[in-house]
Amino acid sequence: MISVLVNGADGRMGSEVVKAVIADPELRLVGGVSLSHVGEDIGTVIGIPYTGLCIVDDLKKALQLYQPQVVVDFTTPAAIYKNAEICLQQGVNMVVGTTGLTAAQREQLGKLATAKEVSIFIAPNFSIGAVLMMRFAKEAAPYLPDVEIIELHHNNKLDAPSGTSIMTANYIAEARQAAKVEAAVDRTQESLAGARGATVAGIPVHSVRLPGYVAHQQVLFGGYGELLTIRHDSLDRKSFMPGVILAIKKVHTKIGLTFGLEHYL
Repeated sequence: MISVLVNGADGRMGSEVVKAVIADPELRLVGGVSLSHVGEDIGTVIGIPYTGLCIVDDLKKALQLYQPQVVVDFTTPAAIYKNAEICLQQGVNMVVGTTGLTAAQREQLGKLATAKEVSIFIAPNFSIGAVLMMRFAKEAAPYLPDVEIIELHHNNKLDAPSGTSIMTANYIAEARQAAKVEAAVDRTQESLAGARGATVAGIPVHSVRLPGYVAHQQVLFGGYGELLTIRHDSLDRKSFMPGVILAIKKVHTKIGLTFGLEHYL
């Protein structure tokens, strides 16, 4: 049985992780960390039966107290790098769902994990459908190189563009480069700065933030007389849980950094 500590246990994603871990017979929840609801029972806070586990506010002390085999982190972009350093320095495997880490930061964490002979898994998206969406977009790119991405999330998401849209854009750019194809010239002149969105790896990315959305993405391809739209919608945060549980069970299988859920599928 794998012992799991959830960092951000009372958050939108963290609370779903807590429920999913408790429901899985191969996993054991040993604790939760948060800066809020400190001292309260995790179950009471997230609306499930009493667990006997109180939320604590110090990650390092929680690692020493509970000695988990895996830490799952769904916190904030500002906190994730330091959180990961703490866990890896303590020799604990990590599953990271918090977005906001740069490529350079991921590389540094991968080196630290290798040095400590532990594992860190990072995924921009834990939805299996989202992974397939990115794969299909990569396959389409050599044939329809003209593409833009629209990602839509709830208004409490702290970063933009989303990690999924960045990863999708990078996959598309790699596929276009491998196929030696280029997008048509965009002759649009912005009358207002930012009207065409951000640019990631040469691909326009547009971020929508509105109440009511959870996590959604459209990849729009344009060709001569035809359009292709690849869309994925997560309508409930439960859609991410099979991927999170899979990552918890697989993270120990490779020392160092693993980036992207597709490596476990």
